[in-house]
Amino acid sequence: MAPVDRAAPGTGLREAGRAGRWALRRVLVLGLALLFVFPFLVMLTTAFKLPDDIFHAPPRLLPSSWTWDNFTQAFQQMPVWRYLGNTLFVSAATVAGTLIACPLVAYSLSKLRWRGRSALLAVVLATMMLPPQITMIPVYLLWNALHAGNTYWPLITPAFFGTPFLIFMIRQFLMSVPDELIAAARLDGASELRIYLSIVLPLARPALVTSAVFQFVWTWTDFLNPLIYLNDSEKYTLSIGLYAFFGEHDIAWGPLMAACVMFTMPALLIFVFGQRYFVGGISAGAFK
Repeated sequence: MAPVDRAAPGTGLREAGRAGRWALRRVLVLGLALLFVFPFLVMLTTAFKLPDDIFHAPPRLLPSSWTWDNFTQAFQQMPVWRYLGNTLFVSAATVAGTLIACPLVAYSLSKLRWRGRSALLAVVLATMMLPPQITMIPVYLLWNALHAGNTYWPLITPAFFGTPFLIFMIRQFLMSVPDELIAAARLDGASELRIYLSIVLPLARPALVTSAVFQFVWTWTDFLNPLIYLNDSEKYTLSIGLYAFFGEHDIAWGPLMAACVMFTMPALLIFVFGQRYFVGGISAGAFK
């Protein structure tokens, strides 16, 4: 006689409980996602609204009639292309400085043995705990003494000295690179520069791309530093240009939201296209 399969008592209840918890987690995640996305949706839809739709009561998310006039007015009332070029220049320069300085320091802190390495790592970690407001005035006085006010040097130069968070992140990734691989290259007669350029940097590509994306987004959205150091409107970045536009046009919400969309989209696209490298970096680190 064939045995009869009988479910253990309470199995159905446990399955129902797991399904309920799974559904609850998905609902919570979806709710949080909508909470964070909603302001962006309001900004995006307002950029395509007519003035009557913007001030309609009760408020409506979608416009009754879509229009591009707000973007046209934004380009007419604000030198968008000049601000965009200035911001791209500063962002590209800081990304270049980050990719030059941070991997070098991270490599020395992870794969080279030298006296004082642990102390320097502790200093790097300690600087991460200092709010930038603490050093803002001394750094400003330093650049002012160097007659670098109203120039891009205070915005670009610090990146060539390394960013503590990115140094630490790249260092943690390089710790997963096998020491035997580097030792074998040294036995073959490769110099440290050759090992760094031909072995370490290709393996650290996910961490480098992640660092570049972080640095680009930080610089692109930076408001405080350009506000402090830039006085000439010809040198304004997009963040300062939007601030000036906000003050000069008595809150013209349609063109302002259109300008905000143009300000937000490049950083958003860079982050979206670079997101896969975040996952790649985590997977590569776990594999190694």
